[in-house]
Amino acid sequence: MTGDHQTLALLLFSAFVAVTLAITTWVSRHRHGSAEEFYAGGRLFSPMENGFAIAGDYMSAASFLGISGLIALYGYDGLLYSVGFLVAWLVVLFLVAELVRNCGRFTLADVVAARMSERPVRIAAGTSSVTVSVLYLVAQMVGAGSLVALLLGGQGEAAQTWTVIGVGALMVIYVSLGGMRATTWIQIVKAVLLLGGTIALTVLVLVRFHGDFDHLLTSAAERSGHGESFLAPGLKYGADWTARFDFISLGLALVLGTAGLPHILSRFYTVPTARAARRSVVWSIGLIGGFYLMTIVLGFGAAAIVGSDAVRASNAAGNTAVPLLALDLGGGADSTGGTVLFAVVAAVAFATILAVVAGITLASSASVAHDLYASLRRRRAKQRSEVAVARVAAVGIGVVAIALGLLARDLNVAFLVGLAFAVAASANLPVLLYSLFWRGFTTRGAVWAVYGGLIPALTLVLLSPVVSGSPESLFPGVDFHLFPLQNPGIVSIPLGFLAGWLGTVTSAELPDEAKHAETEVRSLTGAGAA
Repeated sequence: MTGDHQTLALLLFSAFVAVTLAITTWVSRHRHGSAEEFYAGGRLFSPMENGFAIAGDYMSAASFLGISGLIALYGYDGLLYSVGFLVAWLVVLFLVAELVRNCGRFTLADVVAARMSERPVRIAAGTSSVTVSVLYLVAQMVGAGSLVALLLGGQGEAAQTWTVIGVGALMVIYVSLGGMRATTWIQIVKAVLLLGGTIALTVLVLVRFHGDFDHLLTSAAERSGHGESFLAPGLKYGADWTARFDFISLGLALVLGTAGLPHILSRFYTVPTARAARRSVVWSIGLIGGFYLMTIVLGFGAAAIVGSDAVRASNAAGNTAVPLLALDLGGGADSTGGTVLFAVVAAVAFATILAVVAGITLASSASVAHDLYASLRRRRAKQRSEVAVARVAAVGIGVVAIALGLLARDLNVAFLVGLAFAVAASANLPVLLYSLFWRGFTTRGAVWAVYGGLIPALTLVLLSPVVSGSPESLFPGVDFHLFPLQNPGIVSIPLGFLAGWLGTVTSAELPDEAKHAETEVRSLTGAGAA
């Protein structure tokens, strides 16, 4: 792109950043400094507002950039991400949303600690939540780096490095100043922008092919270089049994992981009642479902119009497929229309990253302050000091996420999110479901469930081809991989459930029937909920 085109896109970037900072500053002037205000926005959001915010939190760079890129490169096999991310919301709707809203106050650990020994449970759940959040943040950082590197004409590592650092700094400002209320409004604005941009691109793709979806698929197959196999299962996950098990592992992680994501669970605390939480999920399912259907059109559209080879040449992981598609749909790199459409899409994608990053950072800093810090210093910790700790934690988490984002900048963002989902499904989901539905669940069972899923998941990732042993690894020059699969979910998720069961049946602790009865009544009726 020429200098004028780069300037236009940068101006749009700057305009969005300025608007979101203005929202953050305005909201921060009306804050009261309480934990409820900082973590849950005073629980004042309507189901529709929270539904849009959930959608804004969930439709991340992995969805907009990563999934479309995987479909553009691998065709049918890339669809697994769209299907998995969407089906996961049925688990959230039927098993989690209302019960979590009734049982907790701010974090996942609130639900578990309601009937357990508080300190060990909060430390375990807080550690797990921060780990999942940092992994998710890395994916957003990588997406931001890929996007701005493309914007600046592929002037590689320096652009990516400064982009990752800039996104990290912005997310700390959003969270530290505005808390949940500012973060929520940023997510709502972002959801509207992202849906609008996605609808516009989808319509343009379908107009290009005169509404003939069959022609679109045929053209995508022809330009992919793989022929008809592009439209059939197996291009990415069908080479051998290892790849097939990786496919199953990824599917389990995507479907079960959403219900264990800290930044999604925290959204249920921002509405006044459990009924509002359920209605929020219904709103979000409608928005998210429509969005993922459109990513399918965009992915195959990028393969058909831009070509899989061109997408791969721009970014080996496929993260730039949608911006390249927008450039072509608008008339090409040398046209004003192409430049404007590319700039708008790039700005919307950047907005997506900033909003999701703010939500994840808030959830993870809340876990540090409300679970880890408050459980270690329960007697002396006050609400206001807890909020101060959360703001400091946001800075620390931002630094860690920036460092890991720079390390993983060559990986596909949807793939990175798949790893975060696997850890969430392994460590957070077992303890959450056991706490809500198993009368005999004990403190030892809760702690074992968390660590029994978290430690194997992280260990298997470290020993997988993601980290070493292949040209696409984080450390391509060394090989210490022992685990053949890229996603650990097929092993670590059952281990999390098994560890929770084993810890409970070997525990000498007798379940507190009164606490369980109280939790059961609260979860089902909302009586006594915060």
